[in-house]
Amino acid sequence: MQRSSHLLLWIVLLWIFPMLVHAQEDNSSWTHFRGSGLNGISTGTGYPLSWNDSTHITWKVPIEGKGWSSPVVLNKQIWLTTASEEKKEMRAICVDLESGEQIHNKLVFTPEKLFRIHAINSYATPTSAIEEGRVFVHFGRYGTACLNSATGEKLWERTDLPVEHIQGPGSSLLIYKDKLIVHLEGTKVQQILALNKLTGETIWKTERPKEIYDSMLEIGKKAYITPIIIQVKGRDLMISNGSGACIAYDPETGKEVWRIIQGEDSTISMPVESDGRLFFYTSFVTDEEGKKYAELFAVDPDGEGNIGGTHIQWRMKAPILQLSTPVVVDDYLYTVDAKGVFYRLRASDGQVSWSENLKGKFHSSPLYADGYIYVSSTGGETLVYSLGDQPELVSKNILEGEIWATPAMVDGAILIRTSEFLYRVEGR
Repeated sequence: MQRSSHLLLWIVLLWIFPMLVHAQEDNSSWTHFRGSGLNGISTGTGYPLSWNDSTHITWKVPIEGKGWSSPVVLNKQIWLTTASEEKKEMRAICVDLESGEQIHNKLVFTPEKLFRIHAINSYATPTSAIEEGRVFVHFGRYGTACLNSATGEKLWERTDLPVEHIQGPGSSLLIYKDKLIVHLEGTKVQQILALNKLTGETIWKTERPKEIYDSMLEIGKKAYITPIIIQVKGRDLMISNGSGACIAYDPETGKEVWRIIQGEDSTISMPVESDGRLFFYTSFVTDEEGKKYAELFAVDPDGEGNIGGTHIQWRMKAPILQLSTPVVVDDYLYTVDAKGVFYRLRASDGQVSWSENLKGKFHSSPLYADGYIYVSSTGGETLVYSLGDQPELVSKNILEGEIWATPAMVDGAILIRTSEFLYRVEGR
C-alpha cells in the first residue's frame, strides 16, 4: 500500500513538474519574437510604468552595427543579432541579463556581396529563437545558423537557401518540437522549410501555391511574416500569412490544411490567436477606383480547403503595409495600424471600443503585461496605456535613439533595443 502511494506521488509530481517549469519560463524567458507564447503577452507582474534615460535604468549597453531583431532571453542570457554594412559582417551578441556585460560577440556570416534593402529595414531584422543549449539566428538569404548558447560555437549553418528579398529579410524563426521553421519568400522563391534543429538538415520544404502566385507581380510575391502554432481540436496547425494567401500547414509535414486567398503584395504583421479565434492582416488589394487597402480578418481556424467564403467571422479595412502585430487581452484586440491609429476592438465581433490617433510611426508590436499595454515608436518613445473602456494614457517614456525592435519582457524588466543601445528598464 505504501509502495502504491509512493508511485502515485511520483506520477503526480512528474505530471505537475513540467507545468511548473513552463509557468516559471513564462516570466523568466522570452524565447521567440513576441515572447515564448508568440502572443506579445507576459504573465509577470511589477513591470515599470514610467522611465527615461536616467531613471529606472538598471543598465544600458551599446550594440555595435545595426539591427531591428528583438531580444530573446533564456537562462539569464539575452541574444540578439546585428550587422555592419561597411564590414559586411553579421553577428550574434549575447548579454548577461543581470549585469549587462557582453558574454559573446560572434561573427556568424561574412557575405561577399550585400543586396539592397528598404530604407526602413536592416540586414539583421529577423528575431532569433532560443532553447536550452542552443540559439538559432537568421539573416534571410545570407544564412541561418545554430550556436551553442554556452560557448557561442557554431554548431551548424545553412547558406544554400538563396532568395531575392528585394527589400531585405524580415521573417523570424520558430522552434517546433525537433524542427526549426524558416521562411524564405522573395520575388522568385516563396518557400517554407522545416530544418532539423540539431543538424540543420531539411526535414520538409513547401512552396506557396503556384495557382495563386503565378498571376501576381513578382514584386508582390515577397513576404516578411513570422508564423505561429495554434491547436484546433487537438491538432497543431502552423499559420503562415503569405502575400497572396494565409495558409494553415501541418507543421509535421508541411502539407496545406486550409487557405484564405487575398492580397497583392507583402505581408509583414504576424498572425495572433486567442480563445479559438485567429486574427491577421492581409496584404493590400486594389478596389475599382484604384485605391489600395488591407483588411484585418477574424477567422474560425477549424476548416479544410479554401475557407475564405465560410470561416471569416468579421473583417475591418486597414491601411496597407501593416508592420505591427496586434495583442489580444481577454475579449479585446489592441492594434496600431500603419497610419498610427491605436484601436481597441472587441475580439468576438470586431466592434470598435475606442480609437486614438498617435503621433509618430509604430513599427514594433504592442505588448501586454500586468494590466497595461506598451506601445513603442520609432522616435524612441514608449506609451503605456491601462486597460479600459476609454483610452487612458499612463505615461510617455523617452529613450535615446529609435525603437524599431519589439521589446522583451522578463522578470519584471523590459528589455528595449534602440538604434544604439540595449536597455534593461525596471522598477516602479
